[in-house]
Amino acid sequence: MPNGAYIRGVLPSPRPAAAVRIVTGPRNVSASDDLIAWEIPLDPAATSTTADDESEELVDPNDVLGIVRALNTGTQIFSSSRVGAVMGMTLIQADPAQVPPVEPGGSDNAFTILRTLTYPWTEEQPDPRLRGFLLQSPDRMRLYVDHGGDTDVVAADVRLSDAPTALLAALPSLIEEVERTVPGDTSDPHCSRLLDLTDW
Repeated sequence: MPNGAYIRGVLPSPRPAAAVRIVTGPRNVSASDDLIAWEIPLDPAATSTTADDESEELVDPNDVLGIVRALNTGTQIFSSSRVGAVMGMTLIQADPAQVPPVEPGGSDNAFTILRTLTYPWTEEQPDPRLRGFLLQSPDRMRLYVDHGGDTDVVAADVRLSDAPTALLAALPSLIEEVERTVPGDTSDPHCSRLLDLTDW
């Protein structure tokens, strides 16, 4: 990424927004005030400030990556009505119609290859289904998942140094265990409940 920014997370936007939030920031930072969450609408025509934009195409993952790269290139000026805060991070609601295009490069091809390798192209959908993630520290990550036919997003904090294979195998049953819910935590608007699996 330009300007030394790294993608630190992908967050599902709270309803009813049809958007995705991409978190960028320095590589090894754990303080949320050093991070920026870019809210990118998946239907740019619905939120565009450009009156003559009649595009009906939805934004795909390659478009999102290009928009994030453009937003992290050079100086950007945003209206105060598009700037807020979420979970201690600066939240900026981007308008794709106002973002200058960035020429694709080798990193876009690497992204395409990685996406192809990690997406489970099988007949069955994965369960639980990954909806997003947020790197919180070098050893801690928050996973955002939904389970079965339920569209409510559950967040689970996991430790990266633990055995990931066992955790991933147990995740479908772990997210059903209500006793693992962090009591009273309402600081994350991207999920209906938060689980602490760091000691699992």
